[in-house]
Amino acid sequence: MSGQEIERKFLVRGSAYKELATDSSRIRQGYILSSHGRTVRVRIRDDKAFLTIKGPAQEGHFGRYEFETKITPEEGTELMKLCEDGIIDKTRYLVPCGGHTFEVDEFYGDNAGLVMAEIELSSEDEEFEKPDFIGLEVTGDKRFYNGHMRKMPFIVWRGTIPREYRHIELE
Repeated sequence: MSGQEIERKFLVRGSAYKELATDSSRIRQGYILSSHGRTVRVRIRDDKAFLTIKGPAQEGHFGRYEFETKITPEEGTELMKLCEDGIIDKTRYLVPCGGHTFEVDEFYGDNAGLVMAEIELSSEDEEFEKPDFIGLEVTGDKRFYNGHMRKMPFIVWRGTIPREYRHIELE
């Protein structure tokens, strides 16, 4: 798959997304490169693996170029050894709403307590229905991008977001 990815990100309130989810999977991902908005990522999702390259977003826009290809789980395991420090570990829940599917990520490790939802759109001005658990939009805030969270995890800056969006209290 390749093309323009148009994605918006939101913080999640509560845990209702779990009851609404039609599927879930465990994801581990590492970054071979993450710099200046560009990433080369290895993802192992359950028993499948992918190599993804993403370009930077243009200033003031949600979209960015994305290329993704399926690789064997063995290749994924080997490529994970080449990754920079800081593996992202999360469970992804798929939650249909309206004509879209929200991907809700519940993070573990140093990012535990953060739950975020993403929606992919076909255009930046496409309208979509928001389920009740969708909260504050964080699209464009680099703190909420996986490539950044591996270097500066949520545990470091969790106090900067409203308490209602912190899913576990570590203090």
